[in-house]
Amino acid sequence: MKALLALVLLCLSPLCAAQAVALHGMMGKKALLIIDGGAPRAVGAGESLQGVTVISTTHDSAVVEVARRQHVLKVGESPASVGRTGSVGQTSGESPVGKRIVMMADSGGHFLAQGSINGKAVLFMVDTGATVVSLGAADAERMGLDYKSGQSVRLGTANGAVRGWQVKLASVRIGDVELYEVDAVVGPMTMPYALLGNSFLSRFQMKRENDQMVLERRF
Repeated sequence: MKALLALVLLCLSPLCAAQAVALHGMMGKKALLIIDGGAPRAVGAGESLQGVTVISTTHDSAVVEVARRQHVLKVGESPASVGRTGSVGQTSGESPVGKRIVMMADSGGHFLAQGSINGKAVLFMVDTGATVVSLGAADAERMGLDYKSGQSVRLGTANGAVRGWQVKLASVRIGDVELYEVDAVVGPMTMPYALLGNSFLSRFQMKRENDQMVLERRF
């Protein structure tokens, strides 16, 4: 069976680092879970594995519970992420203290992660060749970014040079890891995801092993 991964960053206790949990596929009514890059393990409804409890399954999805919170994983969907219990729904002024991000490659070999920019949800794709975080104007407008007040720059695309805007993002977050004052550019083109460039990645030590990428925060 062809493996299609749906990744979710989950934390098993308020004190632990984020944990990578992927839905590898289905074996009958059991979910094939990969936790922190280990081998796929079949887990049925009502059963638990390393703190992850399967609540229910369908032919292509599973509802799991971690630290009394439920999450839906679907085979083949874009990655989603949730922070540790202590950082979900936190009050204003609190900051997540995570330092580790774990991502799994999708079927095309791309590393995707669900996160947020200035508190607004966005899907990221890791791009080590990008100097800064890059996003399209539609996403920037959805996030309420006043990007047109930023510095005007020229961006190279497959269709030639276009006008873009250089901005500073107040926050970029993946799981329970959040960085502040991150350089970015906004382009006029529509993009299916934001490119996670080196203005974010350079603050981490990056390690890749097969289909897993681990980012460890530099302090």
